[in-house]
Amino acid sequence: MGGQPQGNSRPSRAAGRAGPRSIGEAQHTCAEYLNKDGGQRDRDTSALATLGSASAAHTSPDYPKCCLWLSLPVWLQHRRDQHTSQGGHKVLKSFYNDTHFERHGTFMDESTLLLLWSCTVSMFPLGGLLGSLVVGLMVNKWGRKGTLLINNVFAITSAVLMGVSKVARAFELIILSRVLVGICAGIAYSTLPMYLGELAPQNLRGALGTMTEVFVIIGVLLAQIFSLQAILGNATGWPILLALTGVPAVIQLLSLPFFPESPRYTLIEKGDEETARQALRRLRGQNYNVEAEMEEMRTEERTEQAEGRLSVLNLFTFRPLRWQLISIVVLMAGQQLSGINAVNYYADVIYTSAGVDPTQSQYVTLGSGVINLVMTLVSAVIIERLGRRILLLSGYAICCSACLVLTVALLLQSTAPELSYLSIVCVFSYIVGHSIGPSPVPSVVRTEIVLQSSRTAAFTVDGAVHWLTNFIVGLTFPSIQVAIGAYSFLVFAGVCILTAAYIYVVIPETKGRTFVEINCAFAKRNGVEFPEEKEVATAKPHTPSLPTKETAF
Repeated sequence: MGGQPQGNSRPSRAAGRAGPRSIGEAQHTCAEYLNKDGGQRDRDTSALATLGSASAAHTSPDYPKCCLWLSLPVWLQHRRDQHTSQGGHKVLKSFYNDTHFERHGTFMDESTLLLLWSCTVSMFPLGGLLGSLVVGLMVNKWGRKGTLLINNVFAITSAVLMGVSKVARAFELIILSRVLVGICAGIAYSTLPMYLGELAPQNLRGALGTMTEVFVIIGVLLAQIFSLQAILGNATGWPILLALTGVPAVIQLLSLPFFPESPRYTLIEKGDEETARQALRRLRGQNYNVEAEMEEMRTEERTEQAEGRLSVLNLFTFRPLRWQLISIVVLMAGQQLSGINAVNYYADVIYTSAGVDPTQSQYVTLGSGVINLVMTLVSAVIIERLGRRILLLSGYAICCSACLVLTVALLLQSTAPELSYLSIVCVFSYIVGHSIGPSPVPSVVRTEIVLQSSRTAAFTVDGAVHWLTNFIVGLTFPSIQVAIGAYSFLVFAGVCILTAAYIYVVIPETKGRTFVEINCAFAKRNGVEFPEEKEVATAKPHTPSLPTKETAF
């Protein structure tokens, strides 16, 4: 398979792949991969087996360190959003009102304050949407690592603005910083999983891909701890709390330059084999034979040359990637529309109705954060054993059941007060279900089901769907809850059922498969025609392609 030159570098492929080639060429490339001659297939199988078995034993300590530093900006942005939207809203509203009084001599009326606060909250997902739309241009021009380094500027700037807003007596700085931190989160949300997925060895791709969500949950938990009224969630401490979120960005800005760029980006996008080889040796260890993994990347490169570099518009019209794109949209929309933000929003009301003192409900919320973190870590541990599909399907099943029971409990707790405790159990159960599947797993699958040439465009669509649906839920749920009350959770149960049904029918298991194999698994559903047996019979002898159960999708 070594059809590429072995020099130190080659011309970049970026300029030569301005758009997709014909569908037939892409189909032929996929079919050629699955039906190559016996010697070629044996060499590939041997190389991939070596890749899978050796990577776990020889992975360098640099890799987990890289995961840590890369994940920092994601959890700090969610930490800030969690505090501003939930734990500190009363303190910040008071600051808004006091500032208005100092300027105009009167306090805001309730409707004006609500409008201003709604604007503040909505700026975060709006910024996230803006960030998701520019991430494609950034990762292509500056690479994955370069984009993350630049992105820290948004995080640090917004932290400074938040920190000085009280001294400056300007709540407008908070609103502006919400836009900036949203842009930062939108860029990091797409770039980080892309980078981790491309750095990860095949047998650890799922576990390490969930690290993004693990650190998001750590950020939420830290927000819940530091925003307790006894710590920094008070009138004097909130500027310090918000300013501290810039510290992890500074740490990453100073440390990330010492980590390598994505080897796949370096080889496939830049054509620099020697730099990609050196990066793999740093990540896997000097004693690890990187040639097997280099060969797998060359295979992906040859496969994607039939597609060309896909823009977002090309992606929507390119038939060989139709079901991959639909799957990404369904996974990300299902993640947000299944009700996780609504459950968190409604949790305090449920705790209070169960008799929990309003001043103590923050500690119950903290307990839910611990459960969230523990179950996300469990998902990271078992994802390479059970696979992606099982975690997604079981997670949505738990969430759907919790929503149904929660609806019944909320409707009947006025006549049977003891059912209020069942409502708390349902909230915790929902968090468990979402933490093992719908929250962490989509970030892994979205990286695996597209190749390098289409990954940037796919992640742009992915991020736009994520932030748009996040914004829709935040904007509409309060009104839906007022209109139909407890029945609103039936809507989320329906979304869980529909998303799980789609996953069961369409999305194949991706555990233990290369990016090329996963891409070819979608080929039949996308309308790719494989060579007839009689045509194959006239070719050179070769080993059979993937088993029927692996190509059924």
